[in-house]
Amino acid sequence: MLDGVSLDQLRTFVAAADEGSFSAAARRLKRTQSAISEIIANLETQLAVKLFDRSARYPRLTTEGRVLLTDARSVVFGVDCMKARAKGISGGLEAELAAVIDVFVPITAIADAAHAFHGQFPNTPLRLYVEALGSTVQPVIDGRASFGLVGSLPTLPAGLLAEHVTDVDFVMVASARHPLAATSGLIPNDELARYVQLVLTDRSDLSAGREFGVMSPLTWRLADLFAKHAFLLNGLGWGGMPLHAVEKDIAEGRLVELSIQNIPPGGLQLPISAVYRTDAPPGPAGRWMIERLKQCSSETMSNSPIGRTEEA
Repeated sequence: MLDGVSLDQLRTFVAAADEGSFSAAARRLKRTQSAISEIIANLETQLAVKLFDRSARYPRLTTEGRVLLTDARSVVFGVDCMKARAKGISGGLEAELAAVIDVFVPITAIADAAHAFHGQFPNTPLRLYVEALGSTVQPVIDGRASFGLVGSLPTLPAGLLAEHVTDVDFVMVASARHPLAATSGLIPNDELARYVQLVLTDRSDLSAGREFGVMSPLTWRLADLFAKHAFLLNGLGWGGMPLHAVEKDIAEGRLVELSIQNIPPGGLQLPISAVYRTDAPPGPAGRWMIERLKQCSSETMSNSPIGRTEEA
């Protein structure tokens, strides 16, 4: 019976879990609620496992359902990736390759990949946007970019696939002249809250109403990583930066890495993913560029020096 489990059943299972009800899953999949209920019931029979507890108003995942949901997501994601890659490979060469680069990605690493791209596709123009947060994926959604190299937006809208490319080290810093730099040991949250935190702002509406990594009620918002870097050096606040952008400043004493609770020494590892639409995956040039970027090790991406990241 397990060999009869279909991709359609798994997509329905994932949709029902994500939407929180069979009726909402039916709207998302453009089917009737009764059809969704029947598909889930058949899947439960084939698996011999109860996936949802239906005793309340809305179905809730059982313990077994939560475990199997992870497997179902992996299967659906893998098939979607295969289909997207096949579609891109079978398509014609793009007239132009447009991509969005997250401000956290070292621009020197992108320049190296672009140099190799020019040798591989000498007649294909390259257009790059440098953005942060939701603005890294908005051009992809709008069809203005083939893919985005995204790290600063933790959650993605529906209809997008993400392939892990590399990781970038991310640290919390302040000017050596800033009061927080003189704090010994772990800095408590109430102490952080006394000072301005410099954060990147989203020029799109995709992260409206949500905050990522904001720990202080006092915030100054900047749309440019270069500006944030300059403000940090001038002691105008504290904030997080990719290590490659501030490593030299830390080594030469201009900036100090802050010890903050729940952030390990040396900072966090920020995953960077290539994000694209499932219905419009990258063509041959875009696919080549993504695979070339994957060849860049985490060490290479982390240790590249800062380049000025101006608005596109």
